[in-house]
Amino acid sequence: MSKKQKKTLVRIILSAVLLVAAALIPVGGIVKLVLFLIPYAVIGWDVLWKAIRNIAHGQVFDENFLMAIATVGAFALGEYPEGVAVMLFYQVGELFQSYAVGRSRQSIAALMDIRPDYANIEQDGKLVQVDPEDVAVGDTIVIKAGEKIPLDGVVLEGSSAVDTAALTGESLPRDVDPGDDVVSGCINQSGLLKVRVTKVFGESTVAKILDLVENSSSKKARAENFITRFARYYTPVVVIGAVLLAVLPPLLFGGDWSDWLQRALIFLVISCPCALVISVPLSFFGGIGGASKQGILVKGSNYLEALAKTETVVFDKTGTLTKGTFQVTAVHPDRISKGELLELAAMAESYSEHPISRSLREAYQKPVDASRVTDVEEISGHGVRAKVDGHDVYAGNGKWMDRIGASWRNCHRTGTVVHVAVDGEYAGHIVISDAVKPDAAAAIEALKREGVKKTVMLTGDVKAVGEAVAREIGIDEVHAELLPGDKVDQVERLLKNTSGKGKLAFVGDGINDAPVLSRADIGIAMGGLGSDAAIEAADIVLMDDKPSKLAVAVRISRKTLRIVRQNIVFALGIKLLFLALGAFGMANMWEAVFADVGVSVLAILNASRALRTSGQEVPEPSVPVALQEGNG
Repeated sequence: MSKKQKKTLVRIILSAVLLVAAALIPVGGIVKLVLFLIPYAVIGWDVLWKAIRNIAHGQVFDENFLMAIATVGAFALGEYPEGVAVMLFYQVGELFQSYAVGRSRQSIAALMDIRPDYANIEQDGKLVQVDPEDVAVGDTIVIKAGEKIPLDGVVLEGSSAVDTAALTGESLPRDVDPGDDVVSGCINQSGLLKVRVTKVFGESTVAKILDLVENSSSKKARAENFITRFARYYTPVVVIGAVLLAVLPPLLFGGDWSDWLQRALIFLVISCPCALVISVPLSFFGGIGGASKQGILVKGSNYLEALAKTETVVFDKTGTLTKGTFQVTAVHPDRISKGELLELAAMAESYSEHPISRSLREAYQKPVDASRVTDVEEISGHGVRAKVDGHDVYAGNGKWMDRIGASWRNCHRTGTVVHVAVDGEYAGHIVISDAVKPDAAAAIEALKREGVKKTVMLTGDVKAVGEAVAREIGIDEVHAELLPGDKVDQVERLLKNTSGKGKLAFVGDGINDAPVLSRADIGIAMGGLGSDAAIEAADIVLMDDKPSKLAVAVRISRKTLRIVRQNIVFALGIKLLFLALGAFGMANMWEAVFADVGVSVLAILNASRALRTSGQEVPEPSVPVALQEGNG
């Protein structure tokens, strides 16, 4: 609890005690008025001052004005206890509201407590702590175990496990070694790291994310804008209504002026729009905070609201549903062992830096003995020829096998097939493909459970590869061999087929998909631990690159929107009921207090639920894809 909240709590307790004392002292007249004015002044002086100050600045119709006129009116009618009680319970509601908002902000602040306090630089053999903003690109910083990584950079020396939870929501640390990139905001868990800085602090991942979260409230949802506009017109209307209620019935029908004035004051107390004005923004704020806990960054409540209405989700393939890196997915030997086939291919390709060659060496998982390999020759468009342990080894495509006269066979698996022959005899083939992410299929299934009607994949890859990936993970519709402009055309077509209220979300890697990300209703990027392009291009960023987090984001957005709608219906319904009861003299001042403060407290409690979210992790397969058995 903040100092301000503690002071308010002390004022509430003191005022309550003074109110009870004033009620128990058997006096009358001016003394009684003075006794009740003391607790009223203790609890209500700030509200009266705000009302006067706002009126001076031309802002007449706000809740401070409503509370001031209602309580002063109660005193004018001799309803001293009610006047103090209304102000007292109003301040209780304000305290509760302040605490709820503060707790939500603290949750996000604790979650996003990634801003580093210092960076270690070595000077004269000693480590000196400096402000991260004073470190230049190219400088070397030292990060000890347990410290935050202050700036983005590349590891020069040392190995460690890095805690990325603040950025991705993942509890599993990431191992880093010399040559690996590290991003600011993570925590170095074990070893000492020396890192060469690649970005100044203002351009670092941590600075961009903090700026994104801090400014998310500036982009309001339609529901928030509705409440803002509603309050602008609602307050003057109810004030005018209260004046008419106090004046017209006695003039037209006769009756007690004081009775109708009291009804008008009760009407004003009930009419305060606190529940709506606070609970709706608080709900969206909580939803954004809850998403951040899961490593999902939402740039504004308008995007959270739009995501809740998503009917169609369109995916890019490479880097989104697949890993974006080539790897061996199947090894099919013909007359030698699986290990021998992989060894021969890795040896033959050992001098090439082609991605396929690198993937063969990575799958071999052993150092290549260069002394065993001689006479390497690369034939463009075909493959390579090399002598391995004195044998002629050929590795390449079908055309290369035809050229050397080896009788080869094709593979039923989709991907790039590397055929291998030894001394002119076919030895088998290896399939290399861009592996599907472990949670991709589960992500599609989860989206459908959340009510997404259609999933579509757009890819520039060949049709066979695109269709194979779509079948594997359960995508409804696939379009392959597309240029970036073709992807925009497909999104335009899909947008026309979306219902009036439904939205289309596009999920890409944030680097090559900027035109489509901007054209979709919601652009969602795989953040890759804070990729600049992803953070800049998209409306929502999935910080850990897991497609399954998209279903979590949709679930959070729909829960948030449900809470917002509940609060709007609940608050307006109770308000209208009590306004009618107050106008007909069927509600007293205490019931008016419940209608205002009680509804606000209940709405705020409901809004706070938006901060409580849970993500469902998708288990990774226990057997690596590269070890799958099968015949070609």
